[in-house]
Amino acid sequence: MKADKAIATYRRMRLQPLWRLLASDNGPTVIGLLQSHLYENERSLPSSIMHERIGRDLEALRAQGDDFPQTAQVYIANWLSEGFLDRRFPPSAAEEEYELSTAAVEAIRFVSGIEQSHSAATESRLTLVIQALVKLAEDTDTDKQRRIARLEVERERIEKEITSIQNGQMRVLSQSSALERIKEIISLTDDLTGDFRRVRDQFEQLNRDLREKLMDTENSRGEVLKSLFAGIDLISDSDAGRTFSAFWRLLTDPEQGATLDQALENVMSREFVSELDIKDRRFLLRMTRNLLEQGGAVHEVLQTFARSLRHFVQSREYLEQRRINQLLKDAQRTALELKDEVKATEALQYTLTLTNSRLKSLSQLVLYNPCLQALPEGMQIADMLDIDHESIGELVAQSEIDFRSLKANVCNVLETRSQASIGDVLQLHPAAQGLGSIVGLLALGSRHGIIIESSAGLPATETVFWTGDNDQQDKTINRCAQIPKIFFLREKINELI
Repeated sequence: MKADKAIATYRRMRLQPLWRLLASDNGPTVIGLLQSHLYENERSLPSSIMHERIGRDLEALRAQGDDFPQTAQVYIANWLSEGFLDRRFPPSAAEEEYELSTAAVEAIRFVSGIEQSHSAATESRLTLVIQALVKLAEDTDTDKQRRIARLEVERERIEKEITSIQNGQMRVLSQSSALERIKEIISLTDDLTGDFRRVRDQFEQLNRDLREKLMDTENSRGEVLKSLFAGIDLISDSDAGRTFSAFWRLLTDPEQGATLDQALENVMSREFVSELDIKDRRFLLRMTRNLLEQGGAVHEVLQTFARSLRHFVQSREYLEQRRINQLLKDAQRTALELKDEVKATEALQYTLTLTNSRLKSLSQLVLYNPCLQALPEGMQIADMLDIDHESIGELVAQSEIDFRSLKANVCNVLETRSQASIGDVLQLHPAAQGLGSIVGLLALGSRHGIIIESSAGLPATETVFWTGDNDQQDKTINRCAQIPKIFFLREKINELI
């Protein structure tokens, strides 16, 4: 590459988020904060939690003498506009969530790689290169005789190795080589999880490009429309879509998954794993789950974009969007035609009513603070209420079920009999809290009792009674209930104590 071309390329890259983050004055602080909150443990955080954690870290940095005068909301909004963060609103979520952009992930990985650099040339890396080249040469060879000859040589090698193992001559990888190889595997897997974000960005860009083509198509049936009306899934059938779909099928294949799980279990039982740090061991334990989670998120994005694009066309929404786009172009064309007739300083006899609404993100909303409108004369001491402990006890008895007394009543009944139903308990200990006692006994029975079934396979029932406010037995519908027949057993009395 010539120098002028390289310089132009690097100047263009200098304006991209990755380079801006690495070159910014506060780059170390921003990378450290984003890495600790959105890279090492969680991959996404709700906006409220993100603001709280960043605000707490900023307070700690200010206490150390660093100059961060603005609030966490302002810094996060700046990181979002700079392209260091992505903001999404997942379905059924109560608030928006933040996650690292692809540029921020690559910056963190680049800086971490510099800090934890490995040797320049390792045996495991060279082995991976050789194996990949040999596999590529074999899989692209169209000569039958050469392929058969290689398989026969491989068979002889395997037979010799089996014979050597049977004779007690078994070659085991040294501990240092095993550690080197497992670290390379961790690095490759970490690279793979980072690739998911780039694939998702490709899908998002492809979705935008297809929608722009729908807007810019002047004809009633452009190429994109023809494909969509023909039932072709343009996003899934793209190069990125086909590549990821093949990868996703391999990752979710039951046989491949079982092989991967078994291999991980075997590796984790080896002695050399104990020399890895806790971070690498945790990464190995969560490797399969992380791959499935990251791949599943990209797969969901792929399916969502495909469905939304089809709905965008089938519901004819693109026609309305195209009409608005055409109106904007007509307005621009008219403005260009009038630019020579109307001077910029000329007063126009036209009043344009502007809207006074201000659009804000949910994360920028601030809760109302009643202290801001507190009375200037201070807080006044209120008069003491005329209430005693008995009144408080009555209020508690009306609002809370007394499970302690109910358990004691059940244990008291089971001291004289081997089993007792809820009705038996109520005969000896009437419902002191009315319907609340019935509900409490049902809750205890569902957890510690046995539900009796009738001959038809349905739960057997019994009728229980409790007294009303006038302390008189009342067998009307308002003072009796039919409940499932539940028995408490003496063998389970310890569960109630």
